[in-house]
Formats: sequence, C-alpha cells, structure tokens
Amino acid sequence: MWCGWIFASNRSGGCGDCDQAALYKISLNSLEGVCQLLRIYLARHGQDVDNANGVLNGHRDLPLTDVGLAQAAEVANKIKDAGLVFDIIISSPLSRAYQTAQIIAEVNGLSAPKIMNELIERDFGIMTGKHYSQVAEICGNDVFETETITYFLSPEGAESFPALMERAAKLLAHLEENYPDASILLVTHGDFGKMIYAQYYQLDWKDVLRLFHFGNSELLLLSPDSAASDAHVFKIIQHNN
Repeated sequence: MWCGWIFASNRSGGCGDCDQAALYKISLNSLEGVCQLLRIYLARHGQDVDNANGVLNGHRDLPLTDVGLAQAAEVANKIKDAGLVFDIIISSPLSRAYQTAQIIAEVNGLSAPKIMNELIERDFGIMTGKHYSQVAEICGNDVFETETITYFLSPEGAESFPALMERAAKLLAHLEENYPDASILLVTHGDFGKMIYAQYYQLDWKDVLRLFHFGNSELLLLSPDSAASDAHVFKIIQHNN
C-alpha cells in the first residue's frame, strides 16, 4: 500500500461484484504515524460510443453517448450531494474522460479540469477498434479470462498489464510529490483505472481483473485507512453491450 494518505470518508456501497474477503486483507500496521494527507478520488468516464457498440476503444477518441452524459451528470450530482470537495480535477486527454471531468467540475462549481497524458487508457495496439467478440479469435491463448470479460494480454502494439502497473506507480509517485496535501479527482479509464487501484493497494493485477469492477462513471477513493474492498464511493447503473 502507498503510505502517505490518511482520510476518513462517508462512503456508500462497496464492491458487491467481488469476492473481497478472500482477496483484500490489507494491513494498516505498516503505516508509521500520520503521513501526508493526499486524498485520491478516481472516476471512470461515462459510456462512450465504443462502449455502447461493444468496440475496444483504447486510444480511439469518441465522445460520450447520451447515456454517458447522463452517467457523468449522475456522479457529478452524487459528489455534490455528498459534499465531496476537490482541490483539483485531472483528466485523461481523451474526450470521453474530459467530458466527464468537465461535467463534474461544472456541477460542483470547480475550475476546468487539467489534462495529464499519463491518465490515458491502455494502448490496445492491433486490438483497437475491434469488437469484443473478436478477442479470442485474434489473440488465441494470449488472453486472461474472467467470469465476465476476456482480456487480451500482449497483442502487437498493446501495453501489457505489467507496463500499466509501472505507469500507475510513476503516476502515484508524481501525485505524492506534487500534491502532498490535496484532495484530487482523477478521471481516467477502465483498464488503467484498475491498475492504479491495484498499484495503490499493492494487489496482483490478475486478481484485480478477475474480482474487481470499475464501471462507467463510478467513483473510487484510494485511502490507506480502509481496506481495498471499501474503495467504491458511488456505483452507477451500467448499460454497455
């Protein structure tokens, strides 16, 4: 677990999709005293056109659907109603994430989101633009299967999950150094968001892919004073194909 961030929050819901008890036995005994008060909230963008059509988007830059806009507005209003406060909102450069971040900022009367390229989604390589149903056909055994999703691992040009874990580690170190006592909202993507979560709590990425759900416009809080199983702040109804 990344040391440095102690924060108590009123959170609703948990990860009902996961076998949390078996996976997340996070010990807080390694925290020595009270460290920096960096609070990291992590949101995924609302549904975009590719999500709705079952297409692997990666770095493709398509906008939110009407459903996605409604999801972004829903999480924005939940944030407002809960009284959550952010010093800064930082977004992936892709439109679907920035639109989501912008809606959250506007509803909550906050400054326009900053863009950080490091928050971009995983590069899907040759799988970019392919339909989900083509993963097994194209990738063969180079996949990781869960009950709900078949993840491709290392097709040509794609970032691997270990590479995403390294990117997440660099991102967390950057935030710790540059925003030591801030409340930050990061707006990012499904695969990379899961790896930020895995890196923060020092979890095996395969276990996170298998057991953890991070849906469109859902909000997480990464905090060392609570177990990884309590990360969900808000869950949103999903509508993807």
